[in-house]
Amino acid sequence: MSPLTPSIAIAGAPVSFGAFEVTVGVDPHVPDALAVLDAVARAGYAGIDLGPPGYLGNGRELSDRLHERGLHLAGGYIAMPFSEPDRMPSALTELGRLLDIFDGVKGDAPMPPRATLADAGSDDRRRTPGRAHDDSSLMLDAAGWSRFADGIDRAADLCRRRGYEPTFHHHGASYVETPQEIGELLDRTDVGLCLDTGHLVLGGGDPHQAVIEWADRINHLHLKDVRRAVIDRVIAAQGVMMDFWREGAFCPLGDGDLDIDAILRGLRDRGFGGWLVVEQDMLPRPDDSVDRAARDQQRNREYLRTRGL
Repeated sequence: MSPLTPSIAIAGAPVSFGAFEVTVGVDPHVPDALAVLDAVARAGYAGIDLGPPGYLGNGRELSDRLHERGLHLAGGYIAMPFSEPDRMPSALTELGRLLDIFDGVKGDAPMPPRATLADAGSDDRRRTPGRAHDDSSLMLDAAGWSRFADGIDRAADLCRRRGYEPTFHHHGASYVETPQEIGELLDRTDVGLCLDTGHLVLGGGDPHQAVIEWADRINHLHLKDVRRAVIDRVIAAQGVMMDFWREGAFCPLGDGDLDIDAILRGLRDRGFGGWLVVEQDMLPRPDDSVDRAARDQQRNREYLRTRGL
């Protein structure tokens, strides 16, 4: 079956190879971008997430690299200080640069890339991933939520004026992590939701229930499987986000504790259409080549293919 269906397109992601915001330019073991692009194309994905701007290439170089491999750009992630109005002008400029990248690669994509907005969080939240579910003192108050929602509106307006419908990515160690915080975001804004099945578990949520409750707002999907025992252990040890990645909280589809089939059925039954981005967040390993990650992503693509995607 083609990697495209009439309403869902399947994408890979650099983060599944250990290349993302906390590793690129920092960790010497981040794999070469061309090796990642080749592996994603060989596995039969229709697209790939951008990763940190510049990692996969810049300008015409990025467009050519995608075109040569038959790949489209699924989206680009950007964390913004929505709770800090004074920092938003520079963040909006950065968002504009992300949209410039989108403009350069649109081509004949099955659907446009998503500007994937996330919260930059705070020092307190970065120290306490997975704990706000049981500690409401870590959450925003009413005034904080008003500032936050205003920031989202400004970012969404910029995206829409540029011709892109945004999505919001709830994320561990941020002010939108728990089901309660996601619900508050959806009540206060009109932005679509990027459901991340792994980060939702980290925040104390149930991905299948989320599909049922938020189906009309989900316009982008980051599909992960998780090992709950690892997530619970890191939270109990008061770890930080790096510890979830280091300990292997996210695993190949079907190897973890989520009912991926039920999540996919729920999405299809409720008419989900958009990019489904497979993510298996990991840190680069000095004793492992890109080949292992490539095999995992081939296997993840085959898993979805057997489910008709």
